[in-house]
Amino acid sequence: MPQSVPSLPRRVARTLRTSLFAQVACALVIGVLVGRLWPHAGTAVQPLGDGFVRLIKAMIAPLVFCVVVAGITKAGDLKAFGRIGLKALIWFEVATTVALVVGLLAGNLVQPGAGMNVDPSQLDASAVDEKTGGGALPSTSEFILHSLPDSAVGAFAENSLLQVLVLSCLVGAALLHLGNTKVPAILPAIEQGQEVVFAIVGFIMKLAPLAVFGATAHLVGEYGLGALSTYGKLIGVCYAVALIFLVLLGVALKALTGLSLWKFVRYTREEMLLALGTASSETVMPRMMQKLRQAGCRDDAVGLVLPTGYSFNLDGASIYLSVGTLFIAQAVGVDLSLGQQITVVLVLMLTSKGMAGVPGSAFLALSATASALGVIPAGAVALLLGVDRIMDAMRVATNLLGNCVAVFVVSRWEGALDTERAKKVLGGEIAFVPEQAEQAEQAEQTEQTEEPGSAEASAAGPKSLTPAALASPLPDAPSSTVRE
Repeated sequence: MPQSVPSLPRRVARTLRTSLFAQVACALVIGVLVGRLWPHAGTAVQPLGDGFVRLIKAMIAPLVFCVVVAGITKAGDLKAFGRIGLKALIWFEVATTVALVVGLLAGNLVQPGAGMNVDPSQLDASAVDEKTGGGALPSTSEFILHSLPDSAVGAFAENSLLQVLVLSCLVGAALLHLGNTKVPAILPAIEQGQEVVFAIVGFIMKLAPLAVFGATAHLVGEYGLGALSTYGKLIGVCYAVALIFLVLLGVALKALTGLSLWKFVRYTREEMLLALGTASSETVMPRMMQKLRQAGCRDDAVGLVLPTGYSFNLDGASIYLSVGTLFIAQAVGVDLSLGQQITVVLVLMLTSKGMAGVPGSAFLALSATASALGVIPAGAVALLLGVDRIMDAMRVATNLLGNCVAVFVVSRWEGALDTERAKKVLGGEIAFVPEQAEQAEQAEQTEQTEEPGSAEASAAGPKSLTPAALASPLPDAPSSTVRE
């Protein structure tokens, strides 16, 4: 008899029950509707999004520590880890510079602020101080010093990724120096801690649709859609430049690794939609680390390049800063010369590296750029207050994809990328398995193999149950592998 086909409602219900992408997409649509129809209700559900982000951030520091320490010890070569870090910094500088230059070219070509004829004296400069909390971007020396922890506990308590990375490198180097004979229990404990963190992340991810609903409803309810008409040209330029930059990234990824950026986007569509919905790329860092590892990137490359990119490789923010600077200048009637625009690039190359974790960092960077030029009134930065929140989707998507491309490129550069496996994973031949599910599956198969009465043991025959075979330990499968 032919098998009956489930009805459409049942198929839809099953998709919503099993697909995180479908759940997040529905939450996004519902959030827009609630924010548009009932703005006050949309603002009231903001804690749903904020609570989810807090829970995920609580897991990032221990996860980065475990992944980096395990990656260093498994690689067995601290020099290789140093090479990965240096190559990552080179790639980050090249990528952000390209983003800045492309943004300036587009700003000169389209001129999104031309004809606005804004009087800077009529702008409320105090609104920028309120947005930034009266803070300032750290200097180069302050940034370097802040990346060095003054307390092992404080690095985790403050959730400072750079400080956690420094501690992780020190611990990994110490384990390599001591060797397994002196500290045989440390590395297994760290690997087990990593599995626990991934399991907790899996629990938290079940709340992702609620978080997207709360964040989207709050965004639409509080800010509305009016900025789309007022700043339509600026928004269009920024998003178009981001798309052009992603195309360039895709070409670079294809040329250097043979991988497709579009296939990677499809592979990570759940994480991309979640990052867009919550306006935070940190919410998907744990899952991105899992997916990059299962896509053939070695643990040490993933553990170092991805977290470091969150501070040093803000491609989307670079695009916004370069276009925003030209927009402000054009709006107040200031014509920047070529030399002044080169100054913009040089200043933003420095200020964009100290933006991570600083409230209102984009406005601080724009204010620093305006001060360096000396021809743009500092108060003119307030022009971007009404559109800043709408730029989050562009910045988050570009930053996230830029960092993931950096992981693939640096891994390939260092010989830490299994290209054939990556192609199979991105092509859908090997399905993604969450880390905790994979560990459970491996444990279950191990138990079945060890049971004398199991079907596998019976099929293997008496020869497979010799004392030598039973005494030999099973090999530890790397946590980043997936059974085909």
